[in-house]
Amino acid sequence: MTHPGTGAASVPALVARLRALAPRASDYDGLRSRGWTGDLVAGVTVAVVALPLALAFGAASGVGATAGLVTAVVAGTLAAVFGGSSVQVSGPTGAMTVVLVPLVAAHGVGVVPAVALLAGVFVVLAGVLGLGRLVAFIPWPVVEGFTLGIAVVIAAQQVPSALGVEKPDGENAALVAGRAIGRFAEHPDVGVVGLLVIAAGLTALLPRLHRALPASLVAIVVATLLAGVLGLDVARIGALPSSLPTPALPDLTGLGGLVVPALVVAALAALESLLSAEVADGMSDRERHDPDRELVGQGVANVGSAFFGGLPATGALARTAVNVRSGARTRAAAVVHALVLLALMAAASGVVARIPLVALAGVLLVTAWRMVERHTVAAVLRSTRTDAAVFVLTAGATVVFDLVTAVELGIAVAVLVAVVKLAGTAQAVRVEQDFGVDDETERELLRRHVLVYRLDGPLFFAVAARFLRELTATTDVRVVVLRLGDLAMLDATGARALGAIVQELHDRDIEVLLKVADPAHAGLLRTVGALEDVERTGHVFAELEPALRLARLLARPADPPGPGAAPTAGAATA
Repeated sequence: MTHPGTGAASVPALVARLRALAPRASDYDGLRSRGWTGDLVAGVTVAVVALPLALAFGAASGVGATAGLVTAVVAGTLAAVFGGSSVQVSGPTGAMTVVLVPLVAAHGVGVVPAVALLAGVFVVLAGVLGLGRLVAFIPWPVVEGFTLGIAVVIAAQQVPSALGVEKPDGENAALVAGRAIGRFAEHPDVGVVGLLVIAAGLTALLPRLHRALPASLVAIVVATLLAGVLGLDVARIGALPSSLPTPALPDLTGLGGLVVPALVVAALAALESLLSAEVADGMSDRERHDPDRELVGQGVANVGSAFFGGLPATGALARTAVNVRSGARTRAAAVVHALVLLALMAAASGVVARIPLVALAGVLLVTAWRMVERHTVAAVLRSTRTDAAVFVLTAGATVVFDLVTAVELGIAVAVLVAVVKLAGTAQAVRVEQDFGVDDETERELLRRHVLVYRLDGPLFFAVAARFLRELTATTDVRVVVLRLGDLAMLDATGARALGAIVQELHDRDIEVLLKVADPAHAGLLRTVGALEDVERTGHVFAELEPALRLARLLARPADPPGPGAAPTAGAATA
């Protein structure tokens, strides 16, 4: 039964939580102090960079270039207004394309808005529930392996368009790329290869001449002009609308079957957005992002994109980096970027329709290459063998399976390695005691009959069996004193194992005394039943000296006193 007043009390708490995650006037304080100029310039600059990427990712996903552009406009605006970062720019990304390609192949284009809607709801809930900070627990080798795998898959997905061949059947990008290369080898097209080299070359080389040059846009313009002048027969983007579509509720038929794909998309949207925002914090002198609010903003952006027939969106690191370097101070820069894209859609849709797909592929191939930071990969591989193995495993799983499987596998292996290392720090250390006895012969006799062990480190499921073997491998022993004051961690399995140790020692007619200083540990031991026998005989102590006095008496060879006769002054159950 719900406690009276609980529901009523939770409503104000929920309202306060939602208010903390909502947009506020202070989001634009930078405009009052420094004016619009910086954000305006940054927004226009990012739009120039984002236009070819939005078109390319939309086309690469299988949904179409229009969907990519719509996503950049709608999701870019909503994520900027509702998100938790002042400088994050959101839209379609290569990582999301990796997820969408097999989804479209399996279910068709029509499911993408529905998946975006459902994923957006999941991401909003994650933000409201305060899950934004969990990204900090993802190990660095997993993140870097994930990034490398995404880059490889993005590059592989571009191979059919880059070679001007029809995309072969299949869901695995690497296998599809191999088949596309085989088809091209049968009927090579020099014109397509020439456009590819020009587009990729300009995208890669122009920034070396001047960082401010919009390399990808210049590359696409040049490739489009050459294709027209030379009359090359190449696949093009095709007709684009000159305005946003009318918003409509996505087709939710078969919604139950879309839950798993939506969870995958939601996990990726949350992960990529939070990682991008984290990197942006290091590049900007603005206040750090609010991870929970960032999740809410990305969720709202995905829901909005879905209503306009767009793709799932995430924070885009490349566009965010350009935004910061261009002088963005507030989220107004990301809004300007979206508005500029909307204006370009209205004014230049006919020109955009003439862009060859091979030019977009060339841009994305360079984008994939730039995603991989060679010095970072080298640093991971040189770090430790286990970290290098986690990195390689995550990257390989991303290419062979899918992104979420790769992250799950990488985290599972990283956790396993951490548990093994943590278990190695746990030990049972025998402590030599003088028992307050001056006579050397008596002292040695006591040391033979009384073992004092200090349990160090964590006593949990991974080390419980080893402790059990070590502490029960005793001979010619009458009393065992276990000091638990240095235990760093105790879980239920470890507590049960300690109970098993006590029981086995009792079965060998060995008395067991416990020194338990931590009340939480004592409570757990009592809960799992590990203290029943020793508490009944008064053999649980809060201090060591009383335990040693009792151990000295119990170890006497003749007529050892029973528990009732033992002096227990100073003894106390923990």
